[in-house]
Amino acid sequence: MKFSRSAGILLHPTSLPGPHGIGDLGRSARAFADFLSDAGMRIWQVLPLSPTGYGDSPYQSLSAFAGNPLLIALDDLADQGLLSRADLDSAPGFPAHTVDFERVIPWKTARLRRAFERFRPGPEFDRFSEQNANWLDSWARFAALKDANGGVAWLEWDPSRTADPRELDLHRFLQFQFARQWTALKQYCGARRIAIMGDMPIYVAHDSADVWARPDLFELDGLGRPLVVAGVPPDYFSADGQLWGNPIYRWEQIARDRFAWWIERFRHTLTVVDLIRLDHFRGFEAYWEVPGGEPTARNGRWVKGPGAALFEAAESALGPLPLVAENLGVITPEVEAIRHQFQYPGMSILQFAFGTDPQAPTFRPHNYPREVVAYTGTHDNDTTVGWWNSSAAIDSTRSAADIAKERAETLAYLNADGREIHWPFIRAVMASVADTALAPMQDVLGLGTEARMNLPGSTRNHWRWRMQPDAITPDLAPRLHELARLYDR
Repeated sequence: MKFSRSAGILLHPTSLPGPHGIGDLGRSARAFADFLSDAGMRIWQVLPLSPTGYGDSPYQSLSAFAGNPLLIALDDLADQGLLSRADLDSAPGFPAHTVDFERVIPWKTARLRRAFERFRPGPEFDRFSEQNANWLDSWARFAALKDANGGVAWLEWDPSRTADPRELDLHRFLQFQFARQWTALKQYCGARRIAIMGDMPIYVAHDSADVWARPDLFELDGLGRPLVVAGVPPDYFSADGQLWGNPIYRWEQIARDRFAWWIERFRHTLTVVDLIRLDHFRGFEAYWEVPGGEPTARNGRWVKGPGAALFEAAESALGPLPLVAENLGVITPEVEAIRHQFQYPGMSILQFAFGTDPQAPTFRPHNYPREVVAYTGTHDNDTTVGWWNSSAAIDSTRSAADIAKERAETLAYLNADGREIHWPFIRAVMASVADTALAPMQDVLGLGTEARMNLPGSTRNHWRWRMQPDAITPDLAPRLHELARLYDR
């Protein structure tokens, strides 16, 4: 898949400002699209848009197909007459700098239910329900049963509880509203020549509609518990590796089904976004399998995945896929062979370019190929300013000499003096030959560690950062636009 030369920004919609405790798909999203357009940016990258489960992580989603109802803009529901201004004016004083999920979820869920009570289905809703029945019906039943069981994981459900038909309609309504708002936002971006890059996690959560509805596709025991779970071995993020806990696919069964479930997943995702960042691409060639119940990912093993056969089947059904392969971590020639076979661009992270990691030289812009997506950092990294400031401190894993060498190498390479370190980083990826250059919004704003989105291997207080309402100053768009102009993006 050939990408045209362009630049963009990574910002998950939950991080947008607004009065209701969490970013949404309404006015602030449209305002951000206007900013991207003014800044000469052509890509808005988002994290998975699915309903979140354990740890509020978009990578532990309750569904591979459904949208996150927490992203529905309440103001837009009020414009439809489904909520009153009084419904919205009663919002508590949510913090502006973070998503307080513990308070946001019950407050916003109550307003969404209130909107449903005032909703009267029509032809548009009926058409949506019919066109998406292949995933919507199982999602609605799963979500309704989960609510009826107090939100616990499906293995703990009371088998005597049933799904109320009205509750099924509630969850269909929420997906209908999400789809309407997201489609409108995507069209708004498209009119401004902004493509949406989505994110497809390789795995789904065990507590998900996907595993509940199709247990035959996953390595489970007779009670539905995972026999083996996913993770990665020790890497630059964690000495113990990362124990994700997602169930492993029964790839032989999926292959016998001619990869139908995966093809439908790709098909659906491409109705939602223009481009897909395919998470943990190396797991399709071989994946790290950890026995269920292990406390860390150390005692896992590599197991061969479906390889090129999956992508051959998907492209045979859907045509060339606009994928970006997240090829970070332990990458082998076999992994790269699959990526090159289908011409999927990989990723390069500038923060990794100056340390002692053996792969560091490949992350330096003078070594980039054109077919790469170059990042200052990703949602899994500290912000560039946070990384720079933390590199000044001696930690338990690096000597003072190593840290001093890394800092000196960074300044020499970027021809920088250490002030506003995020801008030399942004300039470096923009000036590179990489077809696509991206930066998290936190780097554009020059924010520190307090704005970090996620720390791999940890489950506490992540995915919560929000941009302040006045964060985008008048000089920001022209400064980005000039870089895009200078480097033909």
